[in-house]
Amino acid sequence: MSLFNMFTQEIAIDLGTANTLIIHNNKIVIDQPSIVAIERSTGRPIAVGEQAKHMQGKTHEDIKTIRPLKDGVIADFHASEHMIKEFIKLIPGIKGKFIQPALRIVICIPSGITEVEKRAVRDSAQKVNAKEVRLIYEPMAAAIGVGIDVQKPEGNMIIDIGGGTTEIAVVALGGIVCDKSVKIAGDVFTNDIAYFLRTHHNLYIGERTAERIKIEVGSAVEDLDVDIEDIPVQGRDLITGKPKEIMVGYKEIARALDKSIIRIEDAVMETLSLTPPELAADIYKTGIYLAGGGALLRGLADRLHKKTGLPVFVAEDPLRAVVRGTGIALKNMDKFNFLIK
Repeated sequence: MSLFNMFTQEIAIDLGTANTLIIHNNKIVIDQPSIVAIERSTGRPIAVGEQAKHMQGKTHEDIKTIRPLKDGVIADFHASEHMIKEFIKLIPGIKGKFIQPALRIVICIPSGITEVEKRAVRDSAQKVNAKEVRLIYEPMAAAIGVGIDVQKPEGNMIIDIGGGTTEIAVVALGGIVCDKSVKIAGDVFTNDIAYFLRTHHNLYIGERTAERIKIEVGSAVEDLDVDIEDIPVQGRDLITGKPKEIMVGYKEIARALDKSIIRIEDAVMETLSLTPPELAADIYKTGIYLAGGGALLRGLADRLHKKTGLPVFVAEDPLRAVVRGTGIALKNMDKFNFLIK
């Protein structure tokens, strides 16, 4: 077994639209933005992750930053392959080894993914010396990561709001009973904020600034229990073309995000309406679990509680729930029969 361990390493990957996380030896060893910077003239990747994120919105014409994943699936095959390869090289147990170990990998994928998209994920992993690749659906990984015993004959509802997709699913007996995947999540929230400031304040801001506003004063409701200070936001005035600064508060951001959150609420209600009655009875008792970065949006749990009438719980460290679940699935690879070969 020790010889096997020398030449084979096991890793779990949460390949996200916004961030990629990797678990190795039960520890999260990589947590970096899913971004690649590429030299236009040669097509050569020059930076990945955090390093590439710092370049975002500040590049000259020979460098472009791309996000290889869109809506939770691989949009740029070459860039995603390079990104996975570079991140794996950074793993402490693998970095600097003379012989590159063979890998057993579990990767999580959105539940609404097509066969072609599944193959793209698998091919990307196989290019990095993976001898065995298993896939797990994101809501399943999130449910395991939140601490739900997915093998029990009991219904649980999980909502995972990532960067590219919101995955809503009812899980029971080690399977997904009904699910819905909507392409409204963190990225759409970011775009909503940028659009709102453009149309209401004539202020043009970049993606990174919109992301910062979402984190600092993002809210799903206009009446929060706690008061949040307005923040200064700098951008370019669309009328004069000069740089300018305005103050932005959470009430405005709640208005900016309202339409997108209504669409998430509708998808949740639709999934509940498709749930078999016995499982609906379970969910009435167990409530709804929120995971993913979007779960951190202030007031979202309250808003979903009001809409559904069910208790809503936010996972602890929701950003890492999916990768934690993927890591547990990796350890139980032979026991969990819902992993896709």
